[in-house]
Amino acid sequence: MIRIFLIGALCGVMITAAVTYVFAIPANNYHWQMEIWNRGGAAWTMDKSGHYGWKWMVEPTFDTPRAKRAVVPSSQTNVRVERL
Repeated sequence: MIRIFLIGALCGVMITAAVTYVFAIPANNYHWQMEIWNRGGAAWTMDKSGHYGWKWMVEPTFDTPRAKRAVVPSSQTNVRVERL
């Protein structure tokens, strides 16, 4: 029983490491930071000591425009209201 638990824990650690490698590491890559900066979503900052920083400014813009909301016209039904 303990062996099954340890195998499951090891699988969980391996899956977590794979997700981190696929998603978190590319997000810290300089190439992607420059892409976000070019789209106006962040800015490079520098403190008095000369250390560079990264600051999110706004939500990044998208290449494709968002779809407009569809306006559904109200139905032209004749509804009778019964008075009490």
